[in-house]
Amino acid sequence: MANAAVPTPSHHDANARRCHDDLWALGERAIIRARRWADESAHEPTPQSAKLLSRILADPDGLTFTTRFVDDVVRPADLDVASAAMKRLSAGRKNFLPPALAAAMGLGSTASLLAPRTVTAVARRVFREIVGDLVVDATDKGLGPALARLRQGGHRLNVNLLGEAVLGEKEASHRLAEVSRLVTREDVDYVSIKVSAVTGPHNPWGFEEVVDHGVSALLPLYRLARDHGTFLNLDMEDYKDLDLTIAVFTAILDQPDMRGYEAGIVLQAYLPDSLGALQRLQEWACTRVDAGGSRIKVRIVKGANLSMEKVDAEIHGWELTTWPSKQATDTNYKRMLNWAMTPERTRAIRLGVAGQNVFDIAFAYELRAARGVEDSVEFEMLSGMATGIQEVVRRDVGSLLLYVPVVNPLEFDVAISYLVRRLEENAAPENFMSGVFDIATNEYVFARERDRFLAALSDVDPDAPLPVPNRVQDRLAEREAGVPAEQGSLAERARRPFVSEPDSDPALAANRQWAREIAAAIPASTRGVEAVRAGAQALDTHEAVDALVEASTKAAHAWQALAPEERAAALHRVGDVLAARRGELIEVAGSEAGKTIDQADPEVSEAIDFCHHYAEASLQLSDETYMAGARFVPVNVTVVASPWNFPVAIPVGGVAAALAAGSAVILKPAPPAKRCAAELVAAFHEAGVPRELVALAPLEDGDVSRYLVTHQGVDRVVLTGSYDTARLFRSWKPDMHLLGETSGKNAIIVTPSADPDLAVRDIVHSAFAHAGQKCSASSLLILVGSAGRSSRIARQLVDAAASLRVGLPASLDSQVGPVVVPDDEKAVRGLTTLGEGEHWVLKPRYLGDGLWTPGIRAGVVPGSEFHLTEYFAPVLGVMRVDTLEDAIEAVNEVDYGLTSGLHTLDTGELATWLEGIEAGNLYVNRGITGAIVRRQPFGGWKRSAIGSTTKAGGPSYLLGLGEVEPDRDAVAGESSAPAASLDPSVLALCRAAGAHLSTDDAAELSRAVAADGAAWASDYGANRDVTGMACERNVLRYRSTPVLVRAGSGTALADTVRVMAAGILAGGPIGLSVADELPATIRELLEGWDIEVTVEDAPSWDSRLAMVANSGGLGMRVRVLGPRDESSQQRWVEATRASGGSPDVALYTGAVTAWPHSELLPFLREQAVSITNHRFGTPLDLAADLL
Repeated sequence: MANAAVPTPSHHDANARRCHDDLWALGERAIIRARRWADESAHEPTPQSAKLLSRILADPDGLTFTTRFVDDVVRPADLDVASAAMKRLSAGRKNFLPPALAAAMGLGSTASLLAPRTVTAVARRVFREIVGDLVVDATDKGLGPALARLRQGGHRLNVNLLGEAVLGEKEASHRLAEVSRLVTREDVDYVSIKVSAVTGPHNPWGFEEVVDHGVSALLPLYRLARDHGTFLNLDMEDYKDLDLTIAVFTAILDQPDMRGYEAGIVLQAYLPDSLGALQRLQEWACTRVDAGGSRIKVRIVKGANLSMEKVDAEIHGWELTTWPSKQATDTNYKRMLNWAMTPERTRAIRLGVAGQNVFDIAFAYELRAARGVEDSVEFEMLSGMATGIQEVVRRDVGSLLLYVPVVNPLEFDVAISYLVRRLEENAAPENFMSGVFDIATNEYVFARERDRFLAALSDVDPDAPLPVPNRVQDRLAEREAGVPAEQGSLAERARRPFVSEPDSDPALAANRQWAREIAAAIPASTRGVEAVRAGAQALDTHEAVDALVEASTKAAHAWQALAPEERAAALHRVGDVLAARRGELIEVAGSEAGKTIDQADPEVSEAIDFCHHYAEASLQLSDETYMAGARFVPVNVTVVASPWNFPVAIPVGGVAAALAAGSAVILKPAPPAKRCAAELVAAFHEAGVPRELVALAPLEDGDVSRYLVTHQGVDRVVLTGSYDTARLFRSWKPDMHLLGETSGKNAIIVTPSADPDLAVRDIVHSAFAHAGQKCSASSLLILVGSAGRSSRIARQLVDAAASLRVGLPASLDSQVGPVVVPDDEKAVRGLTTLGEGEHWVLKPRYLGDGLWTPGIRAGVVPGSEFHLTEYFAPVLGVMRVDTLEDAIEAVNEVDYGLTSGLHTLDTGELATWLEGIEAGNLYVNRGITGAIVRRQPFGGWKRSAIGSTTKAGGPSYLLGLGEVEPDRDAVAGESSAPAASLDPSVLALCRAAGAHLSTDDAAELSRAVAADGAAWASDYGANRDVTGMACERNVLRYRSTPVLVRAGSGTALADTVRVMAAGILAGGPIGLSVADELPATIRELLEGWDIEVTVEDAPSWDSRLAMVANSGGLGMRVRVLGPRDESSQQRWVEATRASGGSPDVALYTGAVTAWPHSELLPFLREQAVSITNHRFGTPLDLAADLL
């Protein structure tokens, strides 16, 4: 039974509202009409499918169940995968499901005993019937009857074809052909399409080129539609497509033969930009009509992509593009209608009022009548949603235009993102649709929606200034402003909170102009040329290098004498200078190192982040509370040997880290990136860093270069390059203190449960961005089971790669730039020479100027050259395996462990992979490149990391750039942890040692293990996500690793026990070699824990260490102890002599301290895990119980 009419609240304060009285009066009339419509809708028949869906979504678990069912059971092409997912879902609560679906789910719980494929097929069919009115069958057999049924009662239809993600030109052509087929159907007179459906992925900086592409692709369709009398509506979803869509739309209709054709475009009211866009379209349309052309139609919607706009903003650190609240969106919606709905404006623009909210529809109806523009405004609603209201509204307004998504049933999975949005609308309490079935019979629901309507209407102020976009980033203005003046006290400048530097947003017109000016400057750029010439001339002899190292040493002493806050503030200032010089750095990176703007811009952001991160980290090293029990001793001179593939971020990271640790720095860039390095050094100097403290050594590879990196006055060498280069450096100087991030042969695994559209998108970007020359790039794709037989994945992969635009950085639409070292033997071999059983599915072609088109080879097998070799080139190999375990084994068989990726929507598969994969940076359901400082600290395992290094951009990187020494004079107090809270094995070891230790040693050991326990609880034994992002989990975790501990002759027992206590807490395999026999109680205890204890003299140990170094084992770590009066450097020299300087062995020779970080880290490997935490913006935490 319908409610009695609910009166409009009379208590509303007219003085508080901004809405004019005439609009408010229309609002009050709209409420009366909405009341009548709601009452009448209660008597309209409701489709059974709508009732069933409403019943599901009304339950608290309904939305989660429905989205998981759609994604996990309906979507997969592999029925076995769908059946397994259905069995998991069936284990949960089912009493809110309609009987037919509940029955199928009940069978699903025992499907392994029945016919899982049959049961799953039944459940899929039932579910498709439930959502069948939301998405219509696009086949010839199904579409005609469906359209005829939806037209009953006088509805018109706006047909929108859903399909596979458009990842390449072939799919774009296919989609265009299918839309063309719709346009020519007799029963279709209105069709929607998006620009992205015909352009595919593109470089967003190439705006003008993409507009031209969109116009050339769509113009034939528009002419076809014109000739067949079909209306075309240009749709959009993402903010980034707003300017693009308008530009393509107006360019098409500006064609001389299109001036008489009326077409439409969509604007989204949840964007503050939309009223301004509407006014610009109005001006353009008036000019068009005045010149004798047809008017246009603007379809005003509220916007249905809020979840993904939130993701985009959070990932990039940009402002959210939309209004901050649903009410503000509703206000803007009404303001746009009010502005547009006048006779003089509708002369040029016809309006489509699109929405489901009965109050807004009623308001637009009353406004239309009051303004006398009935013939210029039509009403639009979504097919299959609120059909009862649609019917009563239609009777008043004349006819409705229904938005009808259509999809081929064989491609039903592609409708998932649309369905998820619709399901969320039906379930979210803030949305009108959540109460649509109750609004006629539930007074509370009606009053709630009425009050929301009035609150939004109250804020409609026609005289208010034009809303400005939320995103205000303007690189042109920043460039003109230059480096900002320093502000605040020294303490404030030194202790700035870390915030990730946002990349440049190509959706903004000022930024696009900035980028176009950069691109124009690239071909003739001479930045850095003179500095490189002068630097090389000044360093052409050994004597010049000697003088440079001596000057650097003196500069280091002065730098170390500064207060820690002064050094931190200086590093923050460097970050500010780099930000101001962003455009110049992009220019030189493009000119010298072949970096396209979309690749160079994030690299500048990373460089800025390094400065601010290491500035903050440097203060910890002088914090007595943090360093309790130890002190950090800086080295004097660090050589940073930086690569050419990341010519901005990596050199800045190395230099900033060394400065943060208190060292002077000599930057020796790879020869193809010397100009970039020169510009970076100039930025450090501009920021006030003394010239002698950061010096440029722009040397070619050769004798002088070798002399520099092996110089006796150089304390650390930070290398980013190949493993072969690391081995070469150590062959020159076995006792070189080398910290290296080296090679990576990185793979992405795709399982049958993965979303193929997203997987292919991420694979192509990971493999071919920067022409495959990132150390993190994926040159290997491993397809598991049915994914390896998927024609869809194969087709999309080839299409997407073949469609990438290959060009020099000066071309803004370039997606694949040049191979920077085109004569590199491995790169050429990877691009030209097939292994046994391999074949090209996309053969690379050389275009000149170092440019290669992408290549894809299939038939790669485990153990082959392509499987095991890193190629710095745009080439991808495809391997097929039967199981996920086989895929993990293939990944781990490689000598390197830098980055690794997985695409799956199965939690069990994710758990297996997380437990077994051997790599430093892991990525799930996203690309495997583009690590961000702090968010995904970067560094690998096995031969991808050299020396006692930790992750760049992480919490511990600075420790490798100096020495940690014990500070026994600083009394740390008694143990802060009761014995009961300590690890039982650690406690047992300490008790066994107690009788053999002095009082001081026993007390220090007690403090040390207590500190270890606290650090384990807060840092090393916990999975930490410092970002707290909603859309992406970024977890830094620590994995135990085998360590061999050597206690040389004269090592204090307390030191041996202290180190072993840290290793036991870490939980990995430990071997212990001692020169002096341990007390029997301690030895028996250790051996009882399967720790092999060996007593051996120095020569025997040296032989053993040499054997370990030459064994071919990867990532071996050795902790070397000795007498307390023996220096770390003495132990280092002896150990490197015995190991022959092997880069495969990480040596830790520092003094033993009570500080937990320096003692636990040798026993642990850092691993950064980045997991996409949503599906189309809807939260999905696959790793909820895993990390």
